[in-house]
Amino acid sequence: MSAPVHLVGISGSLRKGSYNTALLKAALELLPEGVTAEIADFSAVPVYNADLDTGDRPEPVRAFRETLARAQAILIVSPEYNYSIPGGLKNAIDWASRGPDAPLLHKPVALMGATPGMWGTVRMQLAFKAVFQFLDMKQVVKPEVLVAQASGKFDAEGRLIDDKTIDLVQRALVALRDLTLQLHK
Repeated sequence: MSAPVHLVGISGSLRKGSYNTALLKAALELLPEGVTAEIADFSAVPVYNADLDTGDRPEPVRAFRETLARAQAILIVSPEYNYSIPGGLKNAIDWASRGPDAPLLHKPVALMGATPGMWGTVRMQLAFKAVFQFLDMKQVVKPEVLVAQASGKFDAEGRLIDDKTIDLVQRALVALRDLTLQLHK
């Protein structure tokens, strides 16, 4: 693989002021050497409908899939809704998992999440295991980045200020870069 590794990040939250979007932005500021990144936006992706999943997919779906297709690695940063993956994010993943040109197939992936609560998105992260298995995605499993009590880890402008979390994010990004390079030898 030629350097650099290109990563695409996805925030599972559409909310303004989202801790997860703030965590994704922090991760993109902490990229290790040899990694570039961009964000894939799924906010305009319609609800999945197989009747629309033809050669002429809706424009927001095409744009989302094209962004993911440029990625050599994926970073998902998401909240946990009802002990699972947020519906909008799961819908976008469903659009990106269809067809022989599915842009998520076989890609390395790291998963992070932030919550104001105590559990740090652990159930959402567990729910993704089956999705990653189906897509044959290779997941970074250590370190786990489960940001609990997020309100104390970001400042008023949404900047990550917690040193332990910063260290975990940096280590996870290095692990994602290294896994990507290993898979492309």
